[in-house]
Amino acid sequence: MLSRFVSGSLRNLEREYSCTVRLLDDTEYTCTIQRDAKGQYLFDLICHHLNLLEKDYFGIRYVDPDKQRHWLEFTKSVAKQMKSQPPFTLCLRVKFYPPDPAALKEEITRYLVFLQIKRDLYHGRLLCKTSDAAMLAAHILQAEIGDYDPGKHPEGYSSKFQFFPKHSERLERRIAEIHKTVLIGQTPETSERNFLQKAQMLETYGVDPHPCKDVSGNPAFLAFTPFGFVVLQGNKRVHFLKWNEVTKLKFEGKTFHVYANQKEIILTYFAPTPEACKHLWKCGVEHQAFYKLEKSSQVRTVSSSNLFFKGSRFRYSGRVAKEVMEQSAKIKREPPEIHRAGLVPSRSCPSITHGPRLTSVPRTRRRAVHISIMEGLESLRDSAHSTPVRSVSHGDSFIPRSRSQATDSTEGMAVISDDAYSPSDSVLPTPVAEHSAELSVSRQINGAPCSIEEEESESRGDGADVGAEGRFAQEGDGADSALSEVEQVNKFVLSVLRLLLVTIGLLFVLLLLLIVLTESDLDVAFLSDIRQTPEFEQFHYEYFCPLRRWFACKLRWVGGLLMDKSE
Repeated sequence: MLSRFVSGSLRNLEREYSCTVRLLDDTEYTCTIQRDAKGQYLFDLICHHLNLLEKDYFGIRYVDPDKQRHWLEFTKSVAKQMKSQPPFTLCLRVKFYPPDPAALKEEITRYLVFLQIKRDLYHGRLLCKTSDAAMLAAHILQAEIGDYDPGKHPEGYSSKFQFFPKHSERLERRIAEIHKTVLIGQTPETSERNFLQKAQMLETYGVDPHPCKDVSGNPAFLAFTPFGFVVLQGNKRVHFLKWNEVTKLKFEGKTFHVYANQKEIILTYFAPTPEACKHLWKCGVEHQAFYKLEKSSQVRTVSSSNLFFKGSRFRYSGRVAKEVMEQSAKIKREPPEIHRAGLVPSRSCPSITHGPRLTSVPRTRRRAVHISIMEGLESLRDSAHSTPVRSVSHGDSFIPRSRSQATDSTEGMAVISDDAYSPSDSVLPTPVAEHSAELSVSRQINGAPCSIEEEESESRGDGADVGAEGRFAQEGDGADSALSEVEQVNKFVLSVLRLLLVTIGLLFVLLLLLIVLTESDLDVAFLSDIRQTPEFEQFHYEYFCPLRRWFACKLRWVGGLLMDKSE
């Protein structure tokens, strides 16, 4: 607490702050903002730097000193949201995934979404079966290094790049085979568009998983996609609710509730911390407003509790998906230039100026990286229970053609993979740590510089290889458990104090109302009985009459002053 107080005091003395924003291509954008600059100002600076007009799909993510992820709120001051001492470090990410990314108006927008989905694939957030994985990786190769050239690409060249948490030799051979034969002649733009069309058909497209536990204590991942609310548990999708079926999202402490109109479904899950639960709730409120509503004027302030004096209040500020698509259709300008850099396979991490980094790690080194294996996953849409999608009533343009033909199986449990869903990035202590600690070491060994996310992770000693199950297993042990109990007690005490203050306030108002009624000339039976009691007569002559004379005197004095000034 003392360090935060001192940090806040130091910030108040400064008039300008330095901000470093990590972009999707791993480059850095550094700028200086005023002390009272809002998040929208910083976001507009970044979009101007990128020459980006379709910017509503993107957001700025940061981490607080407690290692909790947050999306920067554009209506609030940047400095007040950042609890750390400047310079501030943030990163640009896709916040609202386009329902049909290949149909985006401008190529620069498609390219940025391509970079984001490539990250999702690498960190295991985007599941896919082996055949889809090979095709996606081949499209990445074609977009980054162009056509296959025997003189430049020796045998095993595809193994030099890390597309997934872990590769198999069979998968690497299949990637090279597709790149050599199927994709020859495709331009980077075509390959990226085909990549997006393939990725949007995967059931975990657009998933930014939040690790939680169910009522039985089993680990689960909650996520909000363009088509609805998803719960992934083990190797199954245990729940899927379309946005028009979700009626309310609530949280209290570490408990998160989802209410659905179909058979009065109430889903309850537990986040690791109250802050994580609040972040989960805010993400759900924003995604529901963005994808479900027809106009931004329909957005309302949402409360996390049914009682007006308790809980958090939050309102999504921004345009909704339908408005964004209508605005994008009106864009008329020359397509901005996109700077892509080719990748040269080598044993060291490829140097990229404007393109994404495909981490090159020796085969023996990759086997040592302890990241969850996402290989050989079967897609849900090929199973007997296809995932339902968003209701067609909100516009067919929001749903890809093949998705709109999926059958409705909201209540059924469907297998999504052979292995448990365990993304390596979403459960890290810091939101900007896009790589594991061992990959960071391997980059240093190969002479490649670490990213600012990795430097942040190393300087704090986060332990980036902690998985979701390990994190939850450690919850309740040692200092973390004690801190969690203290936070729960503090929340309870604050809730009781808030209730007590509201109760006292209501009683005071009722007392004043009763006094006014009894001193009035209303001829009501119970008021007449009150006036005849000795206690009321004593109160009337000893307190009320002197107080009334004092107020009358003050009013006459003020009235005399006003008359003198008017003369």
